[in-house]
Amino acid sequence: MEEEAASESTEKRPGAILFMCGMNAIRSPMAEALAKSMLPKGTYIASAGVRTGERDPFVDVVLDEVGLSIGRHQPQTLDELEDDYFDLIVTLAPEAHHAALELTRSLSVDVKYWPTPDPSVARGTREQILDAYREVRDHLKTLIQKRLT
Repeated sequence: MEEEAASESTEKRPGAILFMCGMNAIRSPMAEALAKSMLPKGTYIASAGVRTGERDPFVDVVLDEVGLSIGRHQPQTLDELEDDYFDLIVTLAPEAHHAALELTRSLSVDVKYWPTPDPSVARGTREQILDAYREVRDHLKTLIQKRLT
């Protein structure tokens, strides 16, 4: 009985996941790094943005705090993706969600919207700004744990 339940959950787990946000600079690369550390090694995970962005150094700081890194990641758009076949697209911003729905109108791809605040709008001291990024990191980790593992 337990084996059946385990195999059912494994069958439902997507094999290829794309995380999307506005510029692929904060939320989606953060989600990509977290998911790669939490999901089975055979799961293909990527991230992209609706438009071109620039790498955000605060992402490196808050991921390093939990032992993760986005490595040499440079923000990329959907057009720049090497692979465009995904079982699941997780959108983290309204504009990304609209773009994903438009992109998948005629495809059999599951699109999920996880509203996630943009920490780059935070103001204050460096520590206050980092706290906003930490909140996003922890929010994404919780969502990935609850919905994808």
